[in-house]
Amino acid sequence: MGAHKLLFSELKLWTSGRGGWIARLHKGIGACGKASLSSCSPKVCIVGSGPAGFYTAQHLIKARQDVEVDIYERLPVPFGLVRFGVAPDHPEVKSYGAEGNRSMGVPGEDLAGVYSAKDFVGWYNGLPSCRELSPDLSCETAVILGQGNVALDVARILLSPIDILKKTDITQPALEALAESQVRRVLIVGRRGPIQIACTIKELREMVNLPDTRPDMVAADFDAVKEALKDLPRPRKRLTELMLKTALEVPGEKEQERRSKASRTWGFRFFRSPVEVLAEPSHSRIAGIRLAINKLEGSGEGAHAVLTGEVEDVSCGLVVSSIGYKSLPIDPSVPFDSRKAIVPNTMGRVKQAAGLYCSGWLKTGPTGVIATTMNNSFDTARSLVEDMDSGTLDVSAAKPGSQSISALLEKRGVKPVTFSDWEKIDNVEMKKGESSGKPREKLLTVEEMLHVAWT
Repeated sequence: MGAHKLLFSELKLWTSGRGGWIARLHKGIGACGKASLSSCSPKVCIVGSGPAGFYTAQHLIKARQDVEVDIYERLPVPFGLVRFGVAPDHPEVKSYGAEGNRSMGVPGEDLAGVYSAKDFVGWYNGLPSCRELSPDLSCETAVILGQGNVALDVARILLSPIDILKKTDITQPALEALAESQVRRVLIVGRRGPIQIACTIKELREMVNLPDTRPDMVAADFDAVKEALKDLPRPRKRLTELMLKTALEVPGEKEQERRSKASRTWGFRFFRSPVEVLAEPSHSRIAGIRLAINKLEGSGEGAHAVLTGEVEDVSCGLVVSSIGYKSLPIDPSVPFDSRKAIVPNTMGRVKQAAGLYCSGWLKTGPTGVIATTMNNSFDTARSLVEDMDSGTLDVSAAKPGSQSISALLEKRGVKPVTFSDWEKIDNVEMKKGESSGKPREKLLTVEEMLHVAWT
């Protein structure tokens, strides 16, 4: 299979975050001749060790037996937001990327008690940069802005019984904070209606069946939804039917009994957009959120929200903004579309930058789930292989590849964390988790990770 190496490093190259990566296949003049496989093999550098990076590497080494792939990661641990992304009770689907947050753009969003979903998720998943977040969970009501899967992940973590969370790899500080949490009501707010909701049926079903909780919906939000059902595609139809059943149907005796005993509630609030985060009299933290009431123009996926001029105030002590993620510019030399927050590309080929490719949300924007990322990454890898096979990229010259990077690191006094170093970290985390009945207990600081890796 050739010399397929994985090298994880703190080196910060051109990266937009853990969901996007950049691969440059070096071009040159001349032929390999009788040079060793290591020197004359095509060299591909992947920056970012999230799902997009690994899926692209996987396809490359399957398609080209002679290719050498090196993966670089700025943290001492691989897998990006497979490790740091989705809720710890969803280990089978952990995946999302892009480093920046989409701002709400409303007064008061900088008040204490307002968090981005990216940071909140990073806190309970052990992302080193979010370790000090320490969210105040002493309030009764939390409002989540956005109705995608990440929003439902946050809602589920806030409301899940601690006995369930104890069996996951959630961080110990987050587990302790959630055990003391006073949050008993979570509202999941969206600017459009039930037919435009962005979550999937699996995540909705988990919310419906979450122990010790009951749904709290507004029946009027579902007016005219039944009539629209017949024209919906099957996945959307099944999702909408489940929402209708949850919101409007009288539950059976067993479910009624379960709901009557529940101590916590959750519910969707549709046709609402944030216009202001309301402060306590001291102006030190939030007291609530003001929502504009919308109406829809158009229908189906293409419907858009229009303000009615009415507003509604909701008292709450916690707001989590889950309205989307965005990639950030990598380097001035790499093209970047600030409006779309992507690198302009055609099937992963970066425009006006021969030999440069992109994948993940850096390529497409923040859409889709892990299967989408996988297929998207395979497409980028196919583009790269096509360009090598067709001669669009000249790969005949020997290139030093990771040898030159290793020399540069040494010159700068940077000691990289290798894959075998990562295995030491992995082993320590697994053992720590085993002793407390969890699959893993993550190390929470870069310093701890490096100490273990290099001891």
